[in-house]
Amino acid sequence: MSAAQRVRRRRAGGRAAGIIATVVASVLLLSGCGLPLPTFLDRGPVVSTPTGEDVPEELRPFYEQVLEWSDCGNDMQCATATAPLDWSDPAAGEIDLALVRHRATGDRIGSLLVNPGGPGGSGYDFIADSLDYAVGEPLKQRFDIVGFDPRGVGRSSAVTCYQPAQMDEFLYGIVPAERGSDAWIDEVSASSRAFGEACSENTGELLANVDTESAARDLDLLRAILGDTKLNYLGYSYGTFLGATYAGLYPDKVGRLVLDGAVDPSADDLEVTIAQAVGFEDALRAYLEDCMQQSDCPFSGSVDAAMDEIARLLASVEASPLQGSDGRKVGADTLVTAIIYPLYSKESWPYLSDLFDSVMLGDADLALGYADGYNGRSQDGTYLDNSTEAFRAINCLDYTYQLDVGVMRQEAAEIAAAAPVIGPYFGYGDLGCGNWPYQSERERAKITAEGAAPIMVVGTTGDPATPYQWAVALADQLESGVLVSYDGEGHTAYRKSNSCVDDAVEAYFIDGTVPGSDPKC
Repeated sequence: MSAAQRVRRRRAGGRAAGIIATVVASVLLLSGCGLPLPTFLDRGPVVSTPTGEDVPEELRPFYEQVLEWSDCGNDMQCATATAPLDWSDPAAGEIDLALVRHRATGDRIGSLLVNPGGPGGSGYDFIADSLDYAVGEPLKQRFDIVGFDPRGVGRSSAVTCYQPAQMDEFLYGIVPAERGSDAWIDEVSASSRAFGEACSENTGELLANVDTESAARDLDLLRAILGDTKLNYLGYSYGTFLGATYAGLYPDKVGRLVLDGAVDPSADDLEVTIAQAVGFEDALRAYLEDCMQQSDCPFSGSVDAAMDEIARLLASVEASPLQGSDGRKVGADTLVTAIIYPLYSKESWPYLSDLFDSVMLGDADLALGYADGYNGRSQDGTYLDNSTEAFRAINCLDYTYQLDVGVMRQEAAEIAAAAPVIGPYFGYGDLGCGNWPYQSERERAKITAEGAAPIMVVGTTGDPATPYQWAVALADQLESGVLVSYDGEGHTAYRKSNSCVDDAVEAYFIDGTVPGSDPKC
């Protein structure tokens, strides 16, 4: 799998060991360091009363279901909801949606559903393992905080593809042919087709129904059976696209929505790839500018010279991959993944220096460890979730792709020109979904959500994964969009030790007030 096919995601749940665990602790969605909380008193099952609103006859069994919650430890309650497999044909079958919640400790406003991103990130794990990192104390007091795994993900009815050894080969395997050559394209295409066929065989009909629009309809179902007439929602990264999609479908059901680390719904796959390649390249330059001020920086001289050195390093492992102690190899794609992993958070930049030190000495193990942390692979070779499978399956239905080799080569050249160090490894992403069992015809388009209540869009100026211009674009598209900018580095802004952002988000959720103008935190 190329670097381009991996990066459009947020990872969820603390996963790796050793030094990676430290990186995990400092990257949003990778934190599992919440303080221990007192457990519930034994008070038996609790039920949620659905709103009882009028829906079409075929949807009533879903919208009228009663959730029964059970204690699952650490002040959490868990439940399972049922949704239509195919929203266009509700009688065609059912799927399960897994939920976890922390009940409001004070004067309750309602439920607040949280999505950590991805696509493929587990909202269940995010809330169960990292509640204190997901939301601030004021929100815990006033809302039932609800995490959920979207369709295709984790504990919900999930996409299933490969066994661990097969996944290792898919993610870390080396393609010996020259990148972009006919032989290279043929081998990557064959690998992508085999992966898709395995997903189809092992997942069944669900694989055709894990698109974001279907997940947004699930979100409305969850709102109703939780007993809320309006949706209160906090979405990070890809979760902003899910939230914006919901607002476009149900503008009259929008309560208080915060979309942090926004995705531009109108950007096509090439535009997304170029923007992310440039975003990570800019973040790498920002890291180097900071690194040059440190006595233990692996680089010296100018930032431009260091960028050239990193480009040569990537070209070197592309030509002659490094071998790790477990036999796996580090080629350019795996090294790019390892570099990207600490770039999600400025606090993780020192670990990027450790990575460059080790690779320059010919050691592959730290690079494999970082890539493993990003890919959700544990030290024993198992994978802790299905986020890689879900990521591919959802994206393949959310964008359109093509397999014209001439067009792919032209686009790869555009990406490399825009980001000369990282960009050469972001091309040819169409090979993954162009060979997928289900082809999407959905064109990307602006979402206006006319008539919706105010929707807060939060953007970070130095965000590498969801570039700031996407937040500006989404806030401008939404008829009721309100932009909150954070001048800083890293992916997303809320709960990142910036009181200006935190105060704006929490005042909106609790009081319904939005800034009169961008506070420019």
